[in-house]
Amino acid sequence: MNRPTLLIAGGGTGGHVFPAVAVAEAAQALADVDVVFVGTDRGVEARVVPQRGWRLERLVVEPMKGGGPTRALRGAILAMRATLGAAAIVRRLRPRAVLSVGGYAAGPATLAAALLGVPVAVLEANSSVGLANRLLAPFAGRAFLAWDEAAPSFRARAVRQYGVPLRAGFGPVAYPPAGATARVLVMGGSQGAAVLNERMPHVFARLAGDGGRDGASEGVRDGASDRVTVRVLHQAGRDRDGAVRDAYARARIDHVTVVPFIEDVARAIADADLVVARAGAGTIAELTAIGRPSILVPFPHAADDHQGRNAEVLARAGAAVCMRQERADATSLAAELGRLLSDAGSRRAMADAARRRGRPDAAHQVARELLSLASIAERAPRASPADRAGASERVSAHEPDRRWN
Repeated sequence: MNRPTLLIAGGGTGGHVFPAVAVAEAAQALADVDVVFVGTDRGVEARVVPQRGWRLERLVVEPMKGGGPTRALRGAILAMRATLGAAAIVRRLRPRAVLSVGGYAAGPATLAAALLGVPVAVLEANSSVGLANRLLAPFAGRAFLAWDEAAPSFRARAVRQYGVPLRAGFGPVAYPPAGATARVLVMGGSQGAAVLNERMPHVFARLAGDGGRDGASEGVRDGASDRVTVRVLHQAGRDRDGAVRDAYARARIDHVTVVPFIEDVARAIADADLVVARAGAGTIAELTAIGRPSILVPFPHAADDHQGRNAEVLARAGAAVCMRQERADATSLAAELGRLLSDAGSRRAMADAARRRGRPDAAHQVARELLSLASIAERAPRASPADRAGASERVSAHEPDRRWN
């Protein structure tokens, strides 16, 4: 007998794809179910989904926003064709429910499912609801949200505020004082961020004061006026790490490790005293699940400025500093970084505020609700990831990552 199928539609960026992966993993941990993704060849899903052993059905879809009337018209035509293609996929797979995670392919695939009578749910990770999920809101039997600000776009009875689904390993970790070494994690998302790659070497040189060798370790004092060594772990993005490494060398900054991608993000965040990052929903969910202070530099061209809105909401909660890109020059970033590295009390308060907003069990909750919507029975009850006592302990009890040394 074939197992029932769940269809997950959408993708594009890691912010769409990795929460979808977390839900898929949680659903298969809870029930005997097949998961199939619908996406495009252009998005992160084209690499990530097959690597993890799931099937990816592909549609040809392009964005409708940001290119004027010509792009809008072309995007609309392709979306109509994709909806017809998606209808064929739905008829063939006969999924019990479809989850839209946003992105180019989400609209056509989920709309086709709704028109064919398949129960529909949407996952909205941002405080500002994306175009695809806004269009799908009337069809959604469930709307899984991370922010209060997104709720008015959906019917009240459909809303479930569970947070952003995260992969296993994320959970609250106590924030210890930095001691003689402060670790700064720089993350630009899975693809890196050109602005952070370009500016952060200059930031640490300014923080050093004189820009000399070992400068980053000589420019910060804590509340007791003792010098604090600053060590940096910088995720630069694929094929960008060499240039960033050279920029730090030119700035004469030691105690820095530049990598293209960090596989164990949970461990890197848990090890950090302060994080400098973009403000995608996934990044914010990771920071709050663990509980770490951050300086957020939102990507200014994100759709509907959702990164800026995400960062501002977290800043109002006292969990982060939001610095818009136009004012986040090397001088301003260095001043803010120096202020926070010199004030352990402020960092600890920000970490606590972040942790209070964390939802490490979101993937489990979304998966359970999605299975219920699909009328798929769960296996015998298991402890959720957040309830497994060892999960957080594995993050907090490790030896410091050697990359920081």
